[in-house]
Amino acid sequence: LVLDNINLYINDSEFLTLLGPSGCGKTTTLRIIGGFTTPTSGDVTFDGVRINDVPPHKRQINTVFQKYALFPHMNVFQNIAYGLKVKGVKKAEQKERVEALLRAVQLPGFEKRRMKEMSGGQMQRVALARALAAEPRVLLLDEPFSGLDEGLRTEMARLVRKLHEAWKITTILVTHDKAEALRLSDRIALMEDGKILQYGTPEQMFCHPGTKKVAEYFGKVNYISGSVAGGWFVSPLFEKRTDLPDGVYDAMIRPNSVQLKEE
Repeated sequence: LVLDNINLYINDSEFLTLLGPSGCGKTTTLRIIGGFTTPTSGDVTFDGVRINDVPPHKRQINTVFQKYALFPHMNVFQNIAYGLKVKGVKKAEQKERVEALLRAVQLPGFEKRRMKEMSGGQMQRVALARALAAEPRVLLLDEPFSGLDEGLRTEMARLVRKLHEAWKITTILVTHDKAEALRLSDRIALMEDGKILQYGTPEQMFCHPGTKKVAEYFGKVNYISGSVAGGWFVSPLFEKRTDLPDGVYDAMIRPNSVQLKEE
């Protein structure tokens, strides 16, 4: 997939979601950020430094994949501590950090469990703990909840948001679940065909979409035609003050924004 003039600026400690249908470019964007795919043009910068040619293991970025990517022959402790061991962290510090991470992902006492003894949700928590063990500046989440049932998916999403707030890690999530994106994100990049349709807060995306396509992506809407003159939008149903220039417009109304009152 060719990404078409993608521009994203992500703030420190921000939770960003790349949202859109399959094949829209979400995972390609994530892989470019993580260093698994090299862009043919444009730059990836980290704290103002170009990192296009920096390999994934040398970036301060860790990824949690949909398929966990855990070592089946290792137990939970060994999986989480693997990166620390490679970096030469002392055994006592490895033990202390792994135990703290297991408490953080709500798996205390699971150090000796084998992967075949773990449920999907538990393995996803281990993968999350392993990614956090290296204390990354940026955490990438590539549809990590898609293989989980709805209840566990919601629980894991809450845990990720809680850890994000506690650890102050810049987090980038890839998902096609619009409710999940609205619930978790500080900002959302809605993508289609390699382009960003709109980039903004959940409130901006849901309540103030830039186009009808964005409006309709987030649920049913109704449109009321009217015109703006002298700072007032006037339609057959209502009038409302506005900063828009004079002209003909459609007002978007979501069903949940309509209230009935007795007269």
